[in-house]
Amino acid sequence: MDNEYFFTFVVAQLLIQNACPTAYAAEHVPDLHARVRHPGSTIWATESAEIDFTFLSVVSSGCMFSSHRWGEWNDSQLLPTIQKLMKGYNRYLRPNFNEGPVEIGMSLDIASIDAISEINMDYTATIFLRQRWRDSRLVFPGNESVSVDGRLVSLLWIPDTFIPDSKRSFLHDVTVENRLIRIFSNGTVLYALRITATIACNMDLTKYPMDRQVCTLQLESWGYNLQDVVFFWTRGNDSVRGLDTLRLAQYSVESYYTSVSEAVYETGHYPKLVLHFALRRNVLFFILETYVPSTLLVVLSWVSFWISQSSVPARTCIGVTTVLTMTTLMMGARTSLPNANCFIKAIDVYLGICFTFIFGALLEYACAHFYTMQHQTIEDLHRVGKAQTSNSINVSSHSEERTEQSSNSDTKATGVAKAKKPGQGCGLSSVKDASRRAASIFIVENPHNIDRHARTVFPTAFLFVNILYWLYYLFL
Repeated sequence: MDNEYFFTFVVAQLLIQNACPTAYAAEHVPDLHARVRHPGSTIWATESAEIDFTFLSVVSSGCMFSSHRWGEWNDSQLLPTIQKLMKGYNRYLRPNFNEGPVEIGMSLDIASIDAISEINMDYTATIFLRQRWRDSRLVFPGNESVSVDGRLVSLLWIPDTFIPDSKRSFLHDVTVENRLIRIFSNGTVLYALRITATIACNMDLTKYPMDRQVCTLQLESWGYNLQDVVFFWTRGNDSVRGLDTLRLAQYSVESYYTSVSEAVYETGHYPKLVLHFALRRNVLFFILETYVPSTLLVVLSWVSFWISQSSVPARTCIGVTTVLTMTTLMMGARTSLPNANCFIKAIDVYLGICFTFIFGALLEYACAHFYTMQHQTIEDLHRVGKAQTSNSINVSSHSEERTEQSSNSDTKATGVAKAKKPGQGCGLSSVKDASRRAASIFIVENPHNIDRHARTVFPTAFLFVNILYWLYYLFL
């Protein structure tokens, strides 16, 4: 019995579908994306935008016969045919041509935001744009609506809405052009279409990657000014849907709101609707990709402070390797950013701080090694000086006897020489003393203290700079 009932039900559906395709299609058309799903609905499967109105009349007559036969419709409930609606219709004239501007309500569904490019400063989004307006020429009796194939758009007047900031855009056409036309009995027309557009967005990357970008999506009329058409959001901020549930790789939608404005050009004032939405970048990705590696490189450069100063290859290798690695990391962090810009980004500041500390650790070893060698040289000079003084004591006893004999023979000459020598000796000694005092400033008594102090100074300074950095870029 179940099989017989199912077979009877299928046959009944096929008879209704073939007898009255227009009524069957109008009953089963989805709300937003009308599609042709029934092979019997020949009225919806036209090969071009042109309609054979004679054929439509025959089909509608068949529907009338079918409705009386099945008792589902009467004459007052039958939907009008396209031929009746299009009779005397001029698609080149806007509705209410002599009765004021046409009010056009807008609403959006954000299907996806595919890419946000900091290099090109734009974003690519796929949206469902719906426009509603009232055309008194399309009023028909009853309380039903007619869903028309989107390819019949060339038969109706539609607004010339465009996206002024769009760089590239296209209308989806798989398997047919993704647009819908629905005509209500009071003359209201619903025109929906699916668009993918790449839209410009001016970005301020000063706090990158802790930045917050505010992008817009603008809708304007190309040729009709405010005297011809007026744009408005159908439900205010609720006219935009999809942003709350949107998931992006590097961003999260922080807030959004809509506004109504007007575009002023040389040719006049035009209606404009604007969607503002704020995007907050997810900094966790950059912490793991850039901040943590650069911080670890700084810590790695401090390892050299615990290595003996005599291990020149080891300490030099650590310093040079960390400097080169940090340079590579800095270059990689800028690959996804504009090459030429007039502002310093937050990530550049942090990488510069890390590079400074790493390079400072390398210079610290150079200074420590220099003072160690200087200290050894001074000690060697002291040893040589002590050896020379011990030898000079033995030689001085013999030289004193000879000097006494020579001094008696030339008393006058030595007197003059003694008068001149004190002045010259005083000048030379003052210069030597000044140079020795200046050199003593840069002399370190124990070069190993440089490493001991560096073990404390470098981590403390780096921690202090990090606190200032994160406080400024996160809270100011």
